Amino acid sequence: MEARIEFISQGSVTSPEGFHAGATYAGIKKKKAEDSLDLGILFSEALCVAAGLFTTNRIKAAPVTLSQERLREGRAVAVVVNSGCANACTSEQGLADATEMTRLAAKSIGISPEDVLVASTGVIGKRLPMKRIEAAIDQITLSREGGHELARAIMTTDTVPKETAVLVKVGESRFTIGGVAKGAGMIHPDLATLLCFLTTDAAVDLDFLRLSLRRAVDVSFNVLSIDGDTSPNDTVLILANGRAGNEVISQGSEQAGAFQQALNQVCIYLAKCIARDGEGATKLIEVTVSGAPSVAEARLAARTVVSSPLVKTAIHGSDPNWGRIVAAVGRSGVEVVESRIDLYIGDTCVVRGGRPISFNEGKLREVLNGKEVPIGLQLNLGQANATAWGCDLSEEYVTINSQYMT
Repeated sequence: MEARIEFISQGSVTSPEGFHAGATYAGIKKKKAEDSLDLGILFSEALCVAAGLFTTNRIKAAPVTLSQERLREGRAVAVVVNSGCANACTSEQGLADATEMTRLAAKSIGISPEDVLVASTGVIGKRLPMKRIEAAIDQITLSREGGHELARAIMTTDTVPKETAVLVKVGESRFTIGGVAKGAGMIHPDLATLLCFLTTDAAVDLDFLRLSLRRAVDVSFNVLSIDGDTSPNDTVLILANGRAGNEVISQGSEQAGAFQQALNQVCIYLAKCIARDGEGATKLIEVTVSGAPSVAEARLAARTVVSSPLVKTAIHGSDPNWGRIVAAVGRSGVEVVESRIDLYIGDTCVVRGGRPISFNEGKLREVLNGKEVPIGLQLNLGQANATAWGCDLSEEYVTINSQYMT
């Protein structure tokens, strides 16, 4: 069934019906402005079908461990989240603190602690200031407009909040998907240092929700790289409360395709926001690999190019050193035949059939000087394609990460 998907102006994670959010400053992170926020809650008026995906790092933060455990039942009502402290590498006490965070949030809202998920982001190896959190959590006012506050509360080295929502129209049905994310550094597939909370008022079958989330993450956050590092805290959650009143969406149902398409768009939008706001970044890099033998190989090739430090530094300096791109795809592990490679930077072809061709260097530098640098690689070995996103690597990235705790 044909669907119409529209991005909502000023859309947020609370754009779907029945969702509320709010945030406050608890003193977890250093206060940088009068409106600083570092503790937030996302809440649904109705019990949600819920799913999540988490870090592939074998060191998992306490909130990841707890949320994974609670999501086994596929249900949730709320999420409590803080920035400024990752609550990672904090042993048994960290898990106790994460559990206490959910108890405090549940008490504040008036729900069961088992229906609250938890997420944290910030410095690794430090305990949460639980007394500050307990004192501040009742100061959070939940509202339909509070999604914007939540977007600011989860920021660490982010320079801008990242949020969006789409309205989906399928036949007589209407439903909304909203999302909020954070991430600027320690970003690399799979997932990266990011938090993302997705909401929908659509009624969705749990099995399909889990499948749909995996598919959306695979084409967005799992093809995103800023610096090659992956954190212990990566969390993507989706909550569906059914308030739209549509028939339950399941695999193969009429609205399944529209839901997947819309969720993909929300996640891709947020992933690009993260790449564009990478620590010290001045340019968004978009790498599209076409003609690969399989989607998996196309993704691997694109991810390898976009995460290459040499490619990233060349683009930062607007240096037309295309050899670094070819070298990156050659070491990616995917099937490559040099004599079949075509390479484009913007609209400029620099390699055809594996051979360098003459090009207008001035025109190419105009592309490299832009805020967005598209790179196209045609492998000519199959029909599969994939796109990955990243950013340039600047001196500012080193400055930020050499002073992160100070």
